[in-house]
Amino acid sequence: MGLLDLLRSFRSAPQQELRILLLGLDNAGKTTLLKVLASEDITHITPTQGFNIKSVQSSGFKLNVWDIGGQRKIRPYWRNYFENTDVLIYVIDSSDKKRFDETNQELSELLQEEKLSDVPLLIFANKQDLLNAAKASEITDGLSLHEIRDRRWQIQGCSAHTKEGVKEGLDWISKTVANNKKK
Repeated sequence: MGLLDLLRSFRSAPQQELRILLLGLDNAGKTTLLKVLASEDITHITPTQGFNIKSVQSSGFKLNVWDIGGQRKIRPYWRNYFENTDVLIYVIDSSDKKRFDETNQELSELLQEEKLSDVPLLIFANKQDLLNAAKASEITDGLSLHEIRDRRWQIQGCSAHTKEGVKEGLDWISKTVANNKKK
């Protein structure tokens, strides 16, 4: 097999697609994170009134990321997007400690949803670039994440603005999905 044949086989190999659901309270940074994943400009972000969808390449996967608005009036519609979700990304504003109870309640309800059972969970503890941001370990304890036993999960400190921690989260998704496919 020559180099040209090898290149053709890579191009013709079907790329595995993943459906990623990106949820979290309003102002957590979901859309900024999505735009960073898609290598788009993040200077003008407005609140998501419905949803955004972007396809992103990562570690041999095509990630179809569904960013759903986090305003209280939109949250009841989240369940319309649960079907066929491969990975749930939940984004937390690490600097907004007053809303940790609210985010804990929403996350707990999501984890009880039958259509999301066994779906791996990545929690992005966003806005780590801010001085008052809670560390990922504090959020883990505060939200009792260690009690999650029915799925693989990871918390990743990040900053959508500086891009710090974002690649590590994507790497975790790729490894987790690859390991699930081997089973």
